[in-house]
Amino acid sequence: MLELKGLRITWCGHATFRFQSGGQQLYIDPYLKDNPACPAAEKAAQAAQGALLTHGHFDHVGDALAVARQGATMVGMNELAQWLGTQKIPEKQLIGMNKGGTVELAGAKATMVHALHSAGISDHGQTVYGGEAAGFVMEFPQGLRIYHAGDTDVFGDMGLIRELHQPQLALLPIGGHFTMDPRRAALACKLLGVKYVVPMHYGTWPVLKGTPEELKQHLAGSGCEVVVMKPGQTLE
Repeated sequence: MLELKGLRITWCGHATFRFQSGGQQLYIDPYLKDNPACPAAEKAAQAAQGALLTHGHFDHVGDALAVARQGATMVGMNELAQWLGTQKIPEKQLIGMNKGGTVELAGAKATMVHALHSAGISDHGQTVYGGEAAGFVMEFPQGLRIYHAGDTDVFGDMGLIRELHQPQLALLPIGGHFTMDPRRAALACKLLGVKYVVPMHYGTWPVLKGTPEELKQHLAGSGCEVVVMKPGQTLE
């Protein structure tokens, strides 16, 4: 059984998660107000100490400005952080970084890792350069290490993430079309060596056809447990 030891993990739908630990809150990829998978109770951005941004697509940063304007420190690829600065977010709230770097945020350590995806930012009808897409490995004071893959296909160097970070829980996209599908996500679980996986980034729109049931089928006998969450559900 997954032991969270005081950490609370809320899935807000799509790829958005909120973590609560030691009285602090941390968002990853806040997309709330216009997120069709986000329940009404989670639509309004909550005050948080920090937010991690995997890349600049609208369905990952849709409410980044709303979270920042409540005082959260925003962490993302250097070019994405620079773009947030052009949106009148104070420099003191922005941490630009790159893959391999680690920051401490909202009581957690977050290391930016590789992802295979595009990363342009939609800005008033134009697409601007947002650096590269990334994922994050978060280590919480309870000792739990969680890998949020962002948007990605499976890639062989997930084995390096396993070697360097030993995540126990992975939050993986399974919808297909824009990311890996359940079959490829199952291979990602094996490369990562995780004991638990929470599927995300599926079912939000019809094109995201992958399902947790398919992921379970591909992981049968692997020793990795699929933890299926409902939008708005909290693991604690």
